Amino acid sequence: MDIASKDLLQLYYYLKLTRHLEGRVTTLYRQGKILGGAWTSYGTEAISVGYSYALEKDDVIAPYFRDMGAYLVRGITPKRIMAHYLGKKTGVTGGKEGNVHVGDIKLGIFGYPSHLADNLPVAVGAALAFKIRGEKRVAAATTGDGGTSRGDFHEALNMASVFKVPAVFFCNNNKYAYSTPLTRQMAIKNVVERALAYAIPAEIVDGNDVVAVYTAAKKAYARAREGGGPTFIECKTMRMHGHSEHDSAKYVPKELLEEWKKKDPIINMEKYLLNNKIANQPGLDEVDKRVKQELVDAEEFAEKSPYPEGKEAIEGLYATPL
Repeated sequence: MDIASKDLLQLYYYLKLTRHLEGRVTTLYRQGKILGGAWTSYGTEAISVGYSYALEKDDVIAPYFRDMGAYLVRGITPKRIMAHYLGKKTGVTGGKEGNVHVGDIKLGIFGYPSHLADNLPVAVGAALAFKIRGEKRVAAATTGDGGTSRGDFHEALNMASVFKVPAVFFCNNNKYAYSTPLTRQMAIKNVVERALAYAIPAEIVDGNDVVAVYTAAKKAYARAREGGGPTFIECKTMRMHGHSEHDSAKYVPKELLEEWKKKDPIINMEKYLLNNKIANQPGLDEVDKRVKQELVDAEEFAEKSPYPEGKEAIEGLYATPL
């Protein structure tokens, strides 16, 4: 699949934006400025950036907590995200939540709940609605390898297959479900075998290669739009830190981390752009400079934003009577 140079450069930009934004969130968390916890996608950014960039405007996503790249690609700005983490009124939830439970239905992003795989049935419902209406729209949903062991994952895939809905499922296979390694979760070698059990076409891609993720997603979306039904894509990657920033991940072998450090998705993309003469080093440096300035502006915006008033705590919780 031919990908325009401008799109390849945008993929790189979103990889860098995701990495730096979450890096800053981690720093603020360790400084005590972010309460609760901090969950990031360090080392796995290519998955959320790749699958979301391949979507069209009217498509929807049912993300999970390592999908910061998808939030950014779909249009949630760094300013809103930073304000969200600081509990400000200008944040994604208006100050009602300060971690990863975000969504914006106007941008086609379903809000994410903590229980992994709960978002998959939601995506199937949306995809079924698209099919009934005759709309060429797609619902993309993600979860981790651990999420595929939950009942709602299997219920969602079964229904998607039976009704042949335009949904594409992505598995962020980062080797660990919190501290449980893949070998203690399932006896099968590859997660895609779970999708094949429901007669859903499945594919394994390099989750650290944003071009590979984008290409696989684009093909699956095209198939779904033409009535071909769901697809399952397993993205093999490695979580390069603990489950969250409070987790030291001592249970992960150091040699495994060293092995995957060489496969960093940003380094991979830089090599791709340079080797194919799509960008030069000064150009890549300029992207880095641009991203860092965006985050300076975002943090300044968040710091200056007001906290919500007490009465706003109960607004937006229930449907407004007609």
